Amino acid sequence: MPRQTDRMPSARAFHERPQPPLFAPDEAPATPLADGKRLPSYIGDHRVRLRQRFSGAGAGALPDYELLELALFPAMPRQDVKPLARRLIDTFGDFNRVLSAPFARLTEVDGVGEAIALHLKVIEACAHRMARARVLNRPALSSWDALLDYCHTAMAHSDTEQFRVLYLDRKNILIADEEQARGTVDHVPVYPREVVKRALELNASALILVHNHPSGDPTPSDQDIAMTGQVADAARALGIALHDHLIIGKSREQSLRAAGYL
Repeated sequence: MPRQTDRMPSARAFHERPQPPLFAPDEAPATPLADGKRLPSYIGDHRVRLRQRFSGAGAGALPDYELLELALFPAMPRQDVKPLARRLIDTFGDFNRVLSAPFARLTEVDGVGEAIALHLKVIEACAHRMARARVLNRPALSSWDALLDYCHTAMAHSDTEQFRVLYLDRKNILIADEEQARGTVDHVPVYPREVVKRALELNASALILVHNHPSGDPTPSDQDIAMTGQVADAARALGIALHDHLIIGKSREQSLRAAGYL
């Protein structure tokens, strides 16, 4: 028989000391400010109303600055985020441009420290990852709209040129999406032999080239057209098809195949 002192503690013993919550709610009671005043209750009320509008009507019912407020709530749990959200929109133009702004430029905005800038860049990375998941390992040509959405999400608001190559297998399944180079505001170096070499390494049968124009105008330059022809020739010599070259602008894209250059 076990001794009296060996008995298991009662269920009540596990509840005698309440445990703190894992995450502190950001609508916690107002904390005193430096001057002894309390944080205005309207800040918490505003957050509740904004969340309710988002839950009830969706993101489409919110202007950019209010959607940005929602995104900033976790990074600024005890502050009024509206002034900063408006300042960011005024600085960069819209919600997408705020998220795609370079880290260094974000931290130049009054009120944005490294933690807030990092928070925004994580949101941008999540958006890119979600858009990419809708096209990777799927038939590229039959998922064309999703492919264009991904390209715009990843590249449309960048302030420097990027050059990407989408590699497809014999069934036109997208097997790899790789950034080949980054350039300046109006130029990115492209090496056709490297593009084709990588296609051979991946056992790809077809390519789609993608690059952006930070100016917002996707009209192809003479250099764009010449480079496309060079890649097409190098790929054709090895039995690899170049399906298209897409130039991504701010609000639209240009297909060089549709324009008659391929």
